[in-house]
Amino acid sequence: MIRVLKALGTEPTPERPGPGPIPESLLKALELTIARRVEGLLAGDHRSALLGRGTELAQVRPYVPGDDVRLIDWNVTARTTEPHVRVHLAERVLVTWIVLDTTPSMAFGTQERRKADVALGATLALGHAATIRGNRVGLVGFGGGPPRIVPPRQGRVGLVGLLLALRDGHEPARELAGVGEGPTPLAAALRTLGGVARQRSFVAVVSDFRGERDWRGPLLQLAGRHEVAALEVRDPREQELEPAGTLWLVDPESGRELRVDTDDPRLRARFAEAADAERAAVAHELAKSGVAHVTLSTDRDWLRDLALFVRRRRP
Repeated sequence: MIRVLKALGTEPTPERPGPGPIPESLLKALELTIARRVEGLLAGDHRSALLGRGTELAQVRPYVPGDDVRLIDWNVTARTTEPHVRVHLAERVLVTWIVLDTTPSMAFGTQERRKADVALGATLALGHAATIRGNRVGLVGFGGGPPRIVPPRQGRVGLVGLLLALRDGHEPARELAGVGEGPTPLAAALRTLGGVARQRSFVAVVSDFRGERDWRGPLLQLAGRHEVAALEVRDPREQELEPAGTLWLVDPESGRELRVDTDDPRLRARFAEAADAERAAVAHELAKSGVAHVTLSTDRDWLRDLALFVRRRRP
């Protein structure tokens, strides 16, 4: 974890405690399980209709001028007394896209860390696991302003690019998001990704899925072309109120304020019921879209929950 923080150029503070410990053992487990994910799209795990560089033999044919002499099959050449070359099935690498929520609501947190810290940790863990074996990882960050895109890159280069993007802009946007005309930031980010992700990919949406649910259509379209997983980040205080007297509650997405008496047990019960119903509606929409869904909470071991989620969905 110390290496990760140094790469990000930051140290934990009470205001920004970071994602917490990221044990190497769990990262290794995440690598092994992600390495078998996404219907065999990892390099060497599925056949391509294209011929090119790879490890699986497609055919042996006579040499023609212009062929790479390094591909000559010397055993066949010796038996036939004519030069022959080996032609392999081209391997494809897996492209992983991480859609990262940096809207104001991600700055909320009442436990050991904020939702933004859990989202940061999940992004780093997925980026670490996705760049093994030369696979590529890209990032779409959304919050204030238009979505920011980090194009997919291979291996450690891709991971370094992801770290730099997180260092330069992973903090939740300070301005209000989702206010006014036009789609919410999540819907805009999903549409943006749908326009740039040409190859079938693994897409991880790391968000708290708060606010308007106009992201349903873009998410459904994205799930029709890619393997999509929704990593929902929560804080337990979003689901229930503690008896703390009269408070002013502020919606970080819209800026709306509401004065409430949290000592009223009926109010707390109604709040919990409404919060559960709202989260159930989000889960229902994700399921209807054919998207895998896991909840990562600020008061739990989010990395273990993420590793178990990936392992359970291992093909």
